[in-house]
Amino acid sequence: MAQNARDIRRRIRSVKNTQQITKAMEMVAAAKLRRAQERVHLARPYAAKMEEVIGSIAKAGGTRHPMMVKRPVRKTGYVVITADRGLAGAYNANVIRAALQAVGEKSPDEYTILAVGRKGRDFFRKRGYPVADEITGLSDYPTYSDIRRIASAAVKMYEEEVYDELYLVYNRFINPVQQTPTVKKILPLEDVGAGGAEGRRLHYEYEPSAEEVLESLLPKYAEALIFSALLDAKASEHGARMTAMGNASDNAAEMIESLTLALNRARQAAITMQISEIVGGAEALK
Repeated sequence: MAQNARDIRRRIRSVKNTQQITKAMEMVAAAKLRRAQERVHLARPYAAKMEEVIGSIAKAGGTRHPMMVKRPVRKTGYVVITADRGLAGAYNANVIRAALQAVGEKSPDEYTILAVGRKGRDFFRKRGYPVADEITGLSDYPTYSDIRRIASAAVKMYEEEVYDELYLVYNRFINPVQQTPTVKKILPLEDVGAGGAEGRRLHYEYEPSAEEVLESLLPKYAEALIFSALLDAKASEHGARMTAMGNASDNAAEMIESLTLALNRARQAAITMQISEIVGGAEALK
């Protein structure tokens, strides 16, 4: 019984140490989340304004750029954004599941994957999925220069007709406890500017021509969409990790309470046994 009490005390110490770690990770994730949220909110207006400008130019000039025209789909590209690390609940699993559902029954010749994040990269490579490009080791606060290479490659592969449509697969940030797995089509840009109010349409002066303006703006806009999705994904990652570590801390507290109760019972049992032995010895001496 004494040995059992020692084992329980050892387990309590171990769980308390784990709880300290999870609490620290929860606080770190909460601090990172606040900064990531600010960057998400700052990036969205830029993409919205760029869409408005492109839509106005395209409609006013009657211009149709190849990136805005749907073509027969022979191959599809997927930019899948996951994290480099785990300990974030179902964050990575939800994105990978959404990507697999989007791929569906396509054969490997009908799609390709551009993996952002080590978890997604490892999952797809180990299972033999076609991964055309990858990027890992991004910071918690990525800049556009960090993602420029793969964003430019994704857009260039579409322009060169390596694939005929491009989708983003990522966790869209809703709030600190809610992240929604999202599959978003970004190329071709068929509906760019379609959501703007007709009465607010602005007229722009441009030179030398609408075609050349769109030639420059459209790839940048597609890259901005990828970067905006990355910021969303990073905020979602911090929110998911904060929630997961909070739940882990709560579970540790419940486990400590249960183990403490078991320890008290073991101690009481040991004391009862000792008293019984003393009483039994006293009775034997009479």
